[in-house]
Amino acid sequence: MLPTALAVMARYPTIGVVKTRLAAAIGTERASTLYRAFLLDLEARFHTGPRTLVWAFFPAESDFASLVKPGAHCLPQRGENLGQRMRNCFAALLHGGFEQVLMIGVDVPHVRNEWLDEAEDALARNDIALGPTADGGYYLVAMHEPHDVFTGVPMSTGETATQTIRKAEAAGLRVHLLPRSFDIDERHDLARLRALLKQSDTALRLPHTAALLQGWGQESDN
Repeated sequence: MLPTALAVMARYPTIGVVKTRLAAAIGTERASTLYRAFLLDLEARFHTGPRTLVWAFFPAESDFASLVKPGAHCLPQRGENLGQRMRNCFAALLHGGFEQVLMIGVDVPHVRNEWLDEAEDALARNDIALGPTADGGYYLVAMHEPHDVFTGVPMSTGETATQTIRKAEAAGLRVHLLPRSFDIDERHDLARLRALLKQSDTALRLPHTAALLQGWGQESDN
């Protein structure tokens, strides 16, 4: 058995397709460029380390492997909606030999290492670890069994995390909540990310993102 997979749910960064809410504010080309910077920073952070980095990519027919390092673990997402694709990714990885899976999205490149550690440690006593976001969603979900906490839960709403927790608890599952954070969905999230990047440790972890936002200047936040 392999210990832990860090699964990153990723889209091929086609202009006009990725980060559509953010793109409405900053433009489709900039949104795609920023998404690529997130990809590069996540790969640099996690391609080596205590967990196996797995790119769970969409669309399944895209040439996502060309964007990441040769030999990287790439798993096509399968399913009609995001909830199905997440559930299927958990099942594929946990049935494929991993003991537990931590799942994040590309739009949280700033996720703290200590939160990943906390999620992994929490699975020794809980069924699910969940990292809530300020907008009502979540930036991380972790499990050691492929529990279906996704079917019937609308994604990308202000109630996603709450309904996921209710569904888990209704099934008798124990849920551990991580510290609250944010993902990069709206223009104001860029301002929060820029504030984080003023901290030297965050900027060092995210050099591609930091350089890109510095080049754009403050107008991207306004």
